[in-house]
Amino acid sequence: MRILVSGAGIAGLSAAIDLGTAGHEVTVVERANHLRVNGSPIDIRGAALDVAAEMGALERIRDSRVDMSERLRFVDASGTPLAEPPAEEVNDSAGDLEIAREDLTRLLYETLPTSVSLVFEESVSELEQDPDGVTVRFSSGSRECYDLVVGADGLHSKTRSLSFGPERDFLRHLGFYVALAELPGARENDPINPMYNFPGHLAGIARYRDHALAVFQFRAPWIEYDYHDLEAQREILGKHFGQHRQWRVPELLEAACADPELYFDSVSLIDMPSWHRGRVVLIGDAAHCASPLSGRGTSLALTGAWFLTEALREHPADLERALIEYEDRQRPHVSRAQATAEPGGDLMLPATQEEIDARNARLAGQPVGSRVSVASRAT
Repeated sequence: MRILVSGAGIAGLSAAIDLGTAGHEVTVVERANHLRVNGSPIDIRGAALDVAAEMGALERIRDSRVDMSERLRFVDASGTPLAEPPAEEVNDSAGDLEIAREDLTRLLYETLPTSVSLVFEESVSELEQDPDGVTVRFSSGSRECYDLVVGADGLHSKTRSLSFGPERDFLRHLGFYVALAELPGARENDPINPMYNFPGHLAGIARYRDHALAVFQFRAPWIEYDYHDLEAQREILGKHFGQHRQWRVPELLEAACADPELYFDSVSLIDMPSWHRGRVVLIGDAAHCASPLSGRGTSLALTGAWFLTEALREHPADLERALIEYEDRQRPHVSRAQATAEPGGDLMLPATQEEIDARNARLAGQPVGSRVSVASRAT
């Protein structure tokens, strides 16, 4: 089949590898002029570990693992560690692996079959289907025909909006926002990754290897803004954190406002009754975003790309049956991942000081209401 993949993130690159290896003619288009790798390290869990092994990537992933989450500690305004999440609240299956997003992206890019074409600064602008194929008009103005279009273009998928309808029909906001920015100069040898809460807010530092990120999360109802507008994102962060002067919040906010690659977005789910329509199919966050709070987005990207490829291999003469089978195999993994998202918000972002104290006491094994420290465990 002649297949177009829209988006060169984890889901898109995984699909290109799997589909290209299976013998399909694959083109990947990416709106940016480079592979986008900004963001915190990501987890590979459960069935995705088996998929990574089948792709021949598991050992390289193991060799590149990081321990960012293992070093996470909740701290008070003085920086004193108060509590840490137990391992069972960070990982949910034996052998879970954490890897830097840039490392996994590079690994996948280097694994692309030579038959796969990757085109930067190009994106889908129009789709027109008929029983025999999909005619795609690109942002450059060119037109091409494909047997299948795979939308792997994330939470704000253009492929989804063109084929299924507007984002608002499928997006369910969980009441949180997240931002990540480069933090130059953070100490590499600090043994912990501190996360500081004030009611409804979190600011923290996430270190791994020689990298450090400023991390922000906050509770808020839906905010209308242009998600491509970097200045609007900075203004929203300033509104929610600019008046708080404790701990290292001003320093982290300054770094976020200076980062031209600032990541900012809502914490939302994508709920869809079906991920395919005719010859267009969605994978990854475009189909079923489980939000960063689930910790399972990368795993879903890997399994979805693999299940889609396997279904096409098993039903080469019946595309509709193949796409239904892909959905049937992927749906249970999505349901489980999305169910974990909202409890994750309650863990990281308690709404009141009383809830912050209760969480810290619970995690430290102390009676609720106690002021606790686990500084000795952080060294």
